[in-house]
Amino acid sequence: MNKRRAKQILLVTGMSGAGKSTVLRTLEDLGWEVVDNLPLLLLNRLLDTDPPEGSDGDDRPLALGIGTRTRGFDADSIVRRIKKLRDERGYDMGTLFLDCAGAELERRYSETRRRHPLALDRPAGDGIVRERELLQPLRRWANRVIDTTSLSSNELAQQIRSTFSGRGLGETVVSVTSFGFARGVPTSADLVLDMRFLRNPHWVESLRPGTGKDADVAAYVAGDPAYAEGVTRIEELLLLLLPRYQAEGKSYVTIAFGCTGGRHRSVHVAERVAARLRDAGFSPTVTHRDLQTAPQDSLEGPPAAR
Repeated sequence: MNKRRAKQILLVTGMSGAGKSTVLRTLEDLGWEVVDNLPLLLLNRLLDTDPPEGSDGDDRPLALGIGTRTRGFDADSIVRRIKKLRDERGYDMGTLFLDCAGAELERRYSETRRRHPLALDRPAGDGIVRERELLQPLRRWANRVIDTTSLSSNELAQQIRSTFSGRGLGETVVSVTSFGFARGVPTSADLVLDMRFLRNPHWVESLRPGTGKDADVAAYVAGDPAYAEGVTRIEELLLLLLPRYQAEGKSYVTIAFGCTGGRHRSVHVAERVAARLRDAGFSPTVTHRDLQTAPQDSLEGPPAAR
């Protein structure tokens, strides 16, 4: 049996209300496998379970959320289990402890009107003091500690992304598509770029049956006086924006290039821009929504003066 051998296992623990849910959601968005509040007796069974069929095997790092609400919680026992897994199985075991000042935790509980799990019938401050005592062994053992007292949820997520997004993790999925405005704008598009400023091959009889993937059509579109500067500026804009979207944790970005019918100008520009993004290290997928539609003069409108 092909046992799980995660290259990295991170225990995420800390004070209730300090941001564990935010951290786990962010790690999941980065591509980690995330399990929260797993009973500790089942930990070995989880680690021995075969990866799902068709998955990438043992490449995905694993994050385990553990807190005082976890069944069988005992901080000293958890520390011993971590040591054993590290020493006997060779796992790269890390522990991230989320701390926060008591006054700030009380404010957060008051603001959300939630009850502290260790003080269901008492003031939240009582539960915070008790929980801090229970967690002390893990706090001392942790090799990473983040104090979230002065961090917003977004700031905490940003810190997690910058720390734990390894190669292939947390990368924005980029999609490039072409479409025809005559058939509607794609509803999934994040950025819509209009290519109707370029001359239209539809009105050249020999080019009309072709598409933007054909060399003669591409050459005609590229011959427009505005093409070189216009498309270059679009590429530069996208190369500026995509890293910023990734830094903000945006998982998907769809860039849609439109022309009137969606067969010529938008198709060519989408292919060219996708190639430029690949050269810059991105891995865009390319689709052409209206490539197979039949050319229609009524959709293209009157020919522009050439």
